[in-house]
Amino acid sequence: MNGVNVMEIDYTEIGKRVRRRRKAQHLTQEQLAELCGLSTQYISHIETAVSIPSTETIMKLALALATTPDEFLTGTVKRGEEAWRDVAQMLRPLSPGQLELTRSFLRWVTEQRL
Repeated sequence: MNGVNVMEIDYTEIGKRVRRRRKAQHLTQEQLAELCGLSTQYISHIETAVSIPSTETIMKLALALATTPDEFLTGTVKRGEEAWRDVAQMLRPLSPGQLELTRSFLRWVTEQRL
């Protein structure tokens, strides 16, 4: 393979990790589906490796479950990612107007030379 390392993805493990995280957050499949804008059946299929989630779905699940995609894909969370979880938790209850204001503020912050 020309020296390229190919990572095999174990969708059964991803499903188990999603289920474990969902239960740790005390959420039902129905509640998680609602948070992600997905069907309950699709959540069930992800957890049982019947369906293969897209990158976008993995991102939605990570946000809804206050973690990073790494937790589902590799079983670990990168050091320092706890801060991202805290930010995700803070963003979750915001209204659309509050989210837009937050987005504008973040754009401004990234433009500053500190």
